Amino acid sequence: MKKITYLLALLMFATLSACKKLDQEPQSTASKSAVFGSENGLQLFANSFYTILPGSNTTLDAMSDYLAVKTVSTFIQENAFAPSQSSGWTWTDLRNVNYFIVNCTDTKVPLDIRKNYIGIARFFRAYFYFEKVKRFGDVPWIGKPLDISDPALYNPRDPRTLVLDSVLADLNYACENIKTINDPTRSTITKYVAYALKSRVCLFEGTFRKYHTELNLQGTAAAWLEQAAEAAGEVMAKGGYSINSTGGAGKSYRLVFTNPSPVSNEVMLASICDPTLAVYNDANWWWTSGTYGAKASFVRTFINTYLNLDGTPFTNNPAWPTMLFKDEVKNRDLRLKQTIRLGDYKRISGGNQVAAPPVFTYTFTGYQPIKWTLDDTFYDTGVLNINSISLFRYAEVLLNFAEAKAELGTLTAAEWASTVGVLRARAGITNGLNTKPTQVDPYLVANYFPGISDPVILEVRRERGIELSLEGFRISDLLRWKRGELMQMTWNGFYVPQLATPMDLNEDGVLDVAFYQGTKPSPAVAGVTYVDVSATISGKANSQKLKNGNSGELTWMTEISRKWNDKLYYYPIPQTDIVANPKLSQNPGW
Repeated sequence: MKKITYLLALLMFATLSACKKLDQEPQSTASKSAVFGSENGLQLFANSFYTILPGSNTTLDAMSDYLAVKTVSTFIQENAFAPSQSSGWTWTDLRNVNYFIVNCTDTKVPLDIRKNYIGIARFFRAYFYFEKVKRFGDVPWIGKPLDISDPALYNPRDPRTLVLDSVLADLNYACENIKTINDPTRSTITKYVAYALKSRVCLFEGTFRKYHTELNLQGTAAAWLEQAAEAAGEVMAKGGYSINSTGGAGKSYRLVFTNPSPVSNEVMLASICDPTLAVYNDANWWWTSGTYGAKASFVRTFINTYLNLDGTPFTNNPAWPTMLFKDEVKNRDLRLKQTIRLGDYKRISGGNQVAAPPVFTYTFTGYQPIKWTLDDTFYDTGVLNINSISLFRYAEVLLNFAEAKAELGTLTAAEWASTVGVLRARAGITNGLNTKPTQVDPYLVANYFPGISDPVILEVRRERGIELSLEGFRISDLLRWKRGELMQMTWNGFYVPQLATPMDLNEDGVLDVAFYQGTKPSPAVAGVTYVDVSATISGKANSQKLKNGNSGELTWMTEISRKWNDKLYYYPIPQTDIVANPKLSQNPGW
């Protein structure tokens, strides 16, 4: 990813001006003419916008309904979070973008080239504002660079309708004017990345308005959903992307997340590591460290949503509640084995392949993620990862299209086959690929979406959760579906039939973990990790327990109450900003 700070860009412009003809007046700083008077100058300035993107962050879903982590966020603990703790009300990036848009007027640069770079700038302004609206709801719309004395700095917040209409206008301009159709490096914004963002924004807003009836905007939801489908359809029809199949069954999905270079047929935009420039990410360190990361582990309730390979729900089997880990992961959607440690998964240590079952020094539930991690243990001890991080990929576009059409009630069987059907086919699922679902899965209704009776919407949501897991979409999805209550879900793990009995999690003949209460069994079995699941340890509540006391699902941190309140659909405006500008007003409930 070409991420250059504004200061670095200005230094580059100064260097550029110093290399001009000797008869020019020397410049010690970059003038507007040096920046805006050439395409090269516009490109260098535009590179500074990339800092707005999340970059190489693979921890965006750390606060979600489907991951158990080391500590419960104060945000979802009752009365534990206040406006004084809020953050994110920062506007520096916006001023940089607005300054570019307002000043990109030099006629020495052809109009179509200027429009191209203004389109890129407006893409980033749309991205910036979309994130602000998701976090805070109403925000001030600022369409120009403000000086420190500008009274607009103290404007009140504008309605989300005005802000999102402005975002949509920016996206439409970007889609119409960005010239680049295809960037082989997958590191820069193209026309179809702009369409992908438009589909993301419109799907969010359309469903948010549909399900958040308190806004009284339901009547406008369909128009947003139609635009989401149209934007996604543009990518599908003209973008030239496809779902990756390289690597074969059981590997092609995870390859998208572990390959050093972006898997270009599916990845549309990526943050790219470069060892020659010492540019790395910390995925392994965060996801495999017991101290650096959050020890994030999937919960069983979510793992249960992965279908069987024949396309039937796993929970149709009445024996599922007491199935052992080694059995419940068999014959399932092949994305499961590419998302968590199970079965024959192996790592590389010192150049040798070694069995790698879930390790309870790193996981609370037994469902240990591997989606972003590299298999060589070399990468576990620092910021060393070389895999590229996808920011936009074609699978999301397919799901945006399918969900928008499903919400509109217009998704056809052919469209199901070309979206959800394609993704499930890569996952090894054999049935239901070409026909829309007609039966409601009672497990999904009971545990996730009690207000949804349409089997197509339910299955698209199932697919979205699985396909896009750990990619930063989950909390946004819960917000727009008005399903924040899922953040209260019990952090549960795999089933443990009895105490003090070591379990072989990957069926390699080596015992891996045992759970006990009170005194650790002696003699201990070599190589076994022993986990104390007593109700209390040293007089304090123990966070790791079994649901039924001596048996049952593992549970984590049930002693800490998580309480969802409707005010949590928006973060509070930080208290310091309210003090500085009382016209902002605070979000309801805060």
